[in-house]
Amino acid sequence: MSLPVLQINKLDKHFGGLHVTRQVAMDLHAGERVALIGPNGAGKTTLVNLISGVLKPDAGSIQLLGKDVTHESQAHRVQAGLVRTFQITTLAQHLPVQRQIELALFEREGLTARAWKPMDAYPALTQEALSILDALGLLPFAALPTERLAYGEQRLLEMGLALALRPQVLLLDEPMAGVPKADGARMLAALKSLSASLAVLIIEHDMDLVFSFAQRIIVLAEGQVLASGTPDQIRHDPRVKEAYLGQSA
Repeated sequence: MSLPVLQINKLDKHFGGLHVTRQVAMDLHAGERVALIGPNGAGKTTLVNLISGVLKPDAGSIQLLGKDVTHESQAHRVQAGLVRTFQITTLAQHLPVQRQIELALFEREGLTARAWKPMDAYPALTQEALSILDALGLLPFAALPTERLAYGEQRLLEMGLALALRPQVLLLDEPMAGVPKADGARMLAALKSLSASLAVLIIEHDMDLVFSFAQRIIVLAEGQVLASGTPDQIRHDPRVKEAYLGQSA
């Protein structure tokens, strides 16, 4: 197997006397779809904050594409190919949908200082923005302000902003949070349309989405890895049933 694009080595994190992340180790390979699940308070979001650079670990290391990024900034990790979304959307509500994607593309290409120029001057970026929206089913809303989108569509737009940065590793922090259950199929379709070479780590409480999307599932409990395996292995693991899924799983 090829070298992992993301390698987590014995990460530890304390908040005062609270030991939130305990010797967490995991790998993510190109093209893999991995879900991170666990009960509330298991340390999932803390772990993603450590991986993305929002928090600094007390011990352990993070390798991205073979390079140590443990002490690098969030911006450096984005430039190196690791991009994340958040549980709560932070979109500019009055900005047109297409323009939001275009601004992300400007940032990626280092063109923000020239954002005053008309988009007609960058036809390739305009076409790329439209292609991203089309892939996510958002093309009909391109000219609308974001506030006119349903919440599920806003979550898809947030994913589009992440994809505009051309990540090699994509971290999705609860993409179904606040999204009506009826929109689950739409989100799953968008996830399945992602590039086959993109490594995806998703935190999610919606087990229908997790078991439909993930090739591998990692279960956290009390800040440490409780189990890791295929969806079928996790579904039948008695430790996971007791700690999270419940005996009816």
